[in-house]
Amino acid sequence: MKRPAISSYYAAMFAVCSALLICYGLDLWLGSNVAILLILQLSVVVVALSCHPRWVYGIALFEALCFNFLFTVPRYSFEMFNRNDMVNVLVFLLVAAVTSKLAELYRDQQSRLKQEQLRNSILLSVSHDLRTPLATIIGTLSTLKEYMDKLTEKEKAELFDNAISESHRLHQYIENLLQATKLQHGVVVPKQSAQSVVTIMHLVVERFSQQQSRLHLHTEDKLPLVSVSSSLIQQAIFNVVDNALRYSPADKSVTISVKSLDTDNKHPQVSIEVQDQGIGIRADQSDSIFELFYSVDAFKRNDSGTGLGLAVSKGIIAAHQGTIQSVPVEQGCLIRICLPACRETLAHGKGGNVS
Repeated sequence: MKRPAISSYYAAMFAVCSALLICYGLDLWLGSNVAILLILQLSVVVVALSCHPRWVYGIALFEALCFNFLFTVPRYSFEMFNRNDMVNVLVFLLVAAVTSKLAELYRDQQSRLKQEQLRNSILLSVSHDLRTPLATIIGTLSTLKEYMDKLTEKEKAELFDNAISESHRLHQYIENLLQATKLQHGVVVPKQSAQSVVTIMHLVVERFSQQQSRLHLHTEDKLPLVSVSSSLIQQAIFNVVDNALRYSPADKSVTISVKSLDTDNKHPQVSIEVQDQGIGIRADQSDSIFELFYSVDAFKRNDSGTGLGLAVSKGIIAAHQGTIQSVPVEQGCLIRICLPACRETLAHGKGGNVS
């Protein structure tokens, strides 16, 4: 079982404190121990749904002691040798055992349901999106085979370029599909090492062999190294840039800006901003665009609208303890990636435009 987030523990503590306050009010108002017991046991159920089972037993024992100390006669003293008091403690522990087991079964079923939904989404996506580039490749190669002698050299070159382009598209789609599945199951563990952001960005730009003229890369003269898996980060940035190119007008450029963030010396970061000149996105879509298989009419994401690319980018960057977000701008869409930087070493990059 995965360790719950720290926020869930705060929620559990809030539930316990709230229950004790409510019980104190009920004690003053009604003086009913039965109602107090029910409230405290209900808070155990709430804790069981949000925390590790070991916490549930501790909370149950704590609340049993609080009930004995605060709400039973004699007040403000522990009397644990009375049969009723011992039964109350056993009931609290029994509630903790039953609810924690039920909560574990519930979380397991939810996980299975999410995995099944993911598999269904992948099957639907594969059935549609693999067909399109495959059909183009098959059609192109069939045309070359049948009319090779009748085609001019220019026409042959165009057909070959088209087949290669669709092959790259198919490869990128399959790669994103594999990464999405790995990320969903939590099996992506980056093997990190100190890398130059400038080198990574040039490798990303080189992958856009046919559209490099549309890319304008700006880097600072001196940038800190980042501790990343170069291949994974390249894929994450490639997805963002590919998305920007795909949904920008063909005659418009995409600007990539790389700079260091010195706002906090204890936690230096490198910022990578990718801005296109397309139609942009609405403010209420800024978070949703990074969800798996999300797409809208106003902003269809890459991979033919299946919503894989940006979701994969977010998963890879999160695995590197970085962040990715959509930043509101007047024109187009701006995606900002922030990665933790190494403080020890600096990489010297070349500023200006790189097309």
